[in-house]
Amino acid sequence: MDEELRSLTERLRQESRGAAAYQRLAVTDDLDELAEVLVAAGQPLWARELAAFRLGVAGDRRAFEALVLLLNHRDPPRCASAAHALARLRDPRTARAAAALATNELRVAYALHPVRLLAELRAPESVPALITTLERRLRPHDPYRRVALACVEGLGTLGDPRARTVLNEALAHPALAEAAAHALTRLPTRR
Repeated sequence: MDEELRSLTERLRQESRGAAAYQRLAVTDDLDELAEVLVAAGQPLWARELAAFRLGVAGDRRAFEALVLLLNHRDPPRCASAAHALARLRDPRTARAAAALATNELRVAYALHPVRLLAELRAPESVPALITTLERRLRPHDPYRRVALACVEGLGTLGDPRARTVLNEALAHPALAEAAAHALTRLPTRR
């Protein structure tokens, strides 16, 4: 059992108070049963999250919409588990959805996990979305430094030269300077 699954199952076991439905969803190999939870009326959030996560890591695209909703949830552990499952789902819509969430200024407080997911996906949408999000975070007194730092680290991981300008701008921000300097060393050298 990987660490993300272990963390999710422990959290949801507590949230469900160990209900029989939790036990069944945690062990079933029936993907149709898990998918049914996502469309059935009256299901608790813990059940939908568990079903979506298990479907996502199994590569079942019926989980996509539920996982994207969870990626944008106000509860960081739900976002983290959704990002983990979306990365393994390999649905071509994932990068577009993560980019939309990362660049949505109305939801920037919840952008940390979409930003990290974009770096992990290495999709064509990743670098432009991370640059846009970081540019907005470089304003004076921006309260979302963790999002900015995740963008800097993601751009370093992706190593795309299009990030050079925004990473150079990030050097002027003490909370980002060290990470930005490191990210710049990971970009290809100019000729």
